[in-house]
Amino acid sequence: MAKSQDKPELIINGKRTDGRAPEDLRPIKIESGLLKNAAGSAYIEWGNNRILAGVYGPREALPKHTSDPEKAVIKCRYQMAPFSSLEEHGRTGPNRRAIEISKVTKEVFENVIIRENFPGSEISIFVEVLQSDGGTRAAGITAAAVALAGSGIPMTDIPYAVSIGKIGEHIVIDLNKLEDNYSDADVPIAFSPRLGKIVLLQMDGNMTKEEVSKALVMAKDAGAIISKLQTDALKAPYLKISEKYKDEAPSDPQQK
Repeated sequence: MAKSQDKPELIINGKRTDGRAPEDLRPIKIESGLLKNAAGSAYIEWGNNRILAGVYGPREALPKHTSDPEKAVIKCRYQMAPFSSLEEHGRTGPNRRAIEISKVTKEVFENVIIRENFPGSEISIFVEVLQSDGGTRAAGITAAAVALAGSGIPMTDIPYAVSIGKIGEHIVIDLNKLEDNYSDADVPIAFSPRLGKIVLLQMDGNMTKEEVSKALVMAKDAGAIISKLQTDALKAPYLKISEKYKDEAPSDPQQK
């Protein structure tokens, strides 16, 4: 954490450095089904983040001792490409941050995947950050949820995630990298919207009870936008097929 005198002014006249109001999300674009060899995949552009998620399985759990005879084992790897940001990501093997995000992402999906349907198997989730600008944990979970839904693996819900932060007296949503570095608090949250459950809640920094309550309301409000984008991404490939067959269908001579 930088010294207070070194912090840039992040909110001026009610606007953030990128022009957003405290409650505004960055632009989000989601595509489904990009990887042909994956059971399910998704690509997300969230602000300046560029993230690819792939799902493989269910398949035999290897090595054997990692399997569970009663339910599927979830394995997750979050990784940032060496060229994804100005920070150093070129070391061999995952760093502590990547291991931590892999763990919490795995726990999110253990809460929604119906694992009892696939005893003795494993489901692998890969989240690859191609370009980062803050909030990659939330964006990766959101993309991985679309990839899982597209794979056909049964889930109780399609979760989404978003970050909430505190900048001075302001509670803001969807922190970019500059805000993440200099905010007073950063709170990644993941929701299971249909069930109304929180499946991830972390905090770096300090917030009051009232501020946390406001953050939860903001995250739920943002969920209406994010969940619709997830659903639209899953529908898009099928709508394209439908339009293709509609265009190729022979015309009915009796209608002329």
